[in-house]
Amino acid sequence: MEKSAYKIHIIGAGVSGLIAAKVLENNGYSPTIIEASKTVGGRVKSDTVQGYQLDHGFQVLLTSYPAAKKYLDLKGLALQELLPGATIFKNEKSQTIGDPLRNLSLLLPTLLASIGNFADKLKILKLNRHLKKKSISAIFKTPETTTLTYLQKLGFSKAMLQDFFKPFFSGIFLEPNLDTSSRMFEFVYKMFGNGFAALPKAGMQAISNQLKDGLKNTTIVLNSPVKEVKNKTVILQDGSEIESHFTIIATEASHLVANLKNQETAWKSCDTLYFETSKRTLQRPIIGLIADKNALINNLFYPTSVATETKGAKELLSVTIVEDHNLTAEKLIEKVVEELHVFCGISNPKFIKHYQIKKGLPKLSNLQYELSSTETKLTSSIFLAGDQLLNGSLNAAMIAGERAAMGVIGTLQDGLIVDELTSECS
Repeated sequence: MEKSAYKIHIIGAGVSGLIAAKVLENNGYSPTIIEASKTVGGRVKSDTVQGYQLDHGFQVLLTSYPAAKKYLDLKGLALQELLPGATIFKNEKSQTIGDPLRNLSLLLPTLLASIGNFADKLKILKLNRHLKKKSISAIFKTPETTTLTYLQKLGFSKAMLQDFFKPFFSGIFLEPNLDTSSRMFEFVYKMFGNGFAALPKAGMQAISNQLKDGLKNTTIVLNSPVKEVKNKTVILQDGSEIESHFTIIATEASHLVANLKNQETAWKSCDTLYFETSKRTLQRPIIGLIADKNALINNLFYPTSVATETKGAKELLSVTIVEDHNLTAEKLIEKVVEELHVFCGISNPKFIKHYQIKKGLPKLSNLQYELSSTETKLTSSIFLAGDQLLNGSLNAAMIAGERAAMGVIGTLQDGLIVDELTSECS
């Protein structure tokens, strides 16, 4: 049978599914992606509202991700770099700290800031040096603890934990207590140290679009939610059945495969609210952190502090909340507006849109960086992909997509006899 005749279906047009399709194409196959929503991207999506680019949650691309370097044209994304630091709002004033080795303008404010003590700043330099030398493979072989316990063992002061580490990494891990694995902390910290956090000029959707546009022999079927995946069959929600030699599930698989019903992935959620303001409180492209333990807001950022493909009339402000709350959408907006005024001096922001992101990141333990292609194999014809197989990151999504595709390819190369499904595959 010709490679192009094999019916290979990928469930989910997120980054992992798009990478799986690219790897299959590179090896001569012509897969079909089946996506439930109206666009590709999964969790990496953007909307345009009132001329503003709104990402589905505040996200950045870490330019040092190995898989991103391999599969993305970083130059083609017109990446806009953020400053390697943060502005911290506390006690009605703001202070900025950062990495002066990567941006000299951060040296003086970091030295003068009262965030943490002098010993904390020395410990950060020591941590930087340690993780620059530590390989990624070594990081993911190190025994796990929580990120909070890890930082406490390094001797950081309570003030440094409360004012910087908790708000900064809570926004990355989407949980307020730094319960996330210390492996993830070391990996992300190393990635920040080796590169930059950046935003594509056209928003995070540009990453998904670039991957989609790079596919030449893949069919993408949108607005087609899948109900169930069986060996050799994909069943859509409308009841129609699609014959499939191999299926890669590049999304949450527990509700699609009968023997995974009780193995649902736990997810971390967040809220992101967008506002229009007349001016920017943060003049440069840097993240703002709220260091008050009673605050609901975790971080804020002005996407209009970097160049964007489209631009609204004024300034765009994103606000992220990772704390659990029982507020209605209306009460949440009221609370955020109040806190923006109290903690940041931002008055009269105009509400634009609220994203309640129920599946922001997978909640995982025993985090891994790599997996073999055979580890993605669920049955003789069903393979799994997605960052939930490894760790919650764009890098992991890419690796898992690649490995699932290689699992299919390897199965065929090993001489598996594939049953003919239709006469056209004869």
